[in-house]
Amino acid sequence: MKTKLTALSLSVPVPGMPGGGLWTITPTLISSGDTHYLVDTGMPGMMEDLVAQLSSNGVSLEMLTGIIITHQDIDHIGNLSRILEINSRIKVFAHSDDAPYIEGKIPLLKPLPKMIEAFGANFSRNGNRIDHSVADGEQLDVAGRFIVIHTPGHTAGHISLYHPDSKTLIAGDAMVVRGDQLLGPNEAQTPDLPEAYRSLAKLTSYDIQKIICFHGGIFDTDANQWISKLASHVEDD
Repeated sequence: MKTKLTALSLSVPVPGMPGGGLWTITPTLISSGDTHYLVDTGMPGMMEDLVAQLSSNGVSLEMLTGIIITHQDIDHIGNLSRILEINSRIKVFAHSDDAPYIEGKIPLLKPLPKMIEAFGANFSRNGNRIDHSVADGEQLDVAGRFIVIHTPGHTAGHISLYHPDSKTLIAGDAMVVRGDQLLGPNEAQTPDLPEAYRSLAKLTSYDIQKIICFHGGIFDTDANQWISKLASHVEDD
């Protein structure tokens, strides 16, 4: 059964953003037959948009098989608890280094006060759980074969996912797309920037033709060359 990767585009107006603009992010839907996995859940306040985007692809929350969390930040786990309330059968995957943050056992590393103030009524970690802790190099059979790549720096437990059949990387926040450029992680939100760039160097071992960045969407122009260029920052440092 062929695996389909769909980059979803979710938006919500965020008070305090310059110009009162929209916060737009890109979760990924992985589908094969009647098996569906969602990579990241979006910001609190995006639930209605998320449901609509899934529905346009023929998937409801009740149909989701699993959720893979790339890391602990609020815009990635913002709707996890609400989704689990609706469908408790979902299996949740994340790296063990970020699991206690996702599950609400310790405070978020980057609480982003303005975001929590704006969407606090819709954000809770109550009921969050991690059913499977992923490891670097692990092969996940989730609606197709994916390789887990531990890419710390943005957070200690940040992961990316590589789909060999389509040569696609789901990058989380390891990289961002701005305009027609592929850039490294958001420096202001990356506590260990040198480690983040060392993580990008790991990606040069893979043949990557398409990248789905959580911030910026799809990048598919000379992806390998761009990653190699970014990874050269390790040597520069």
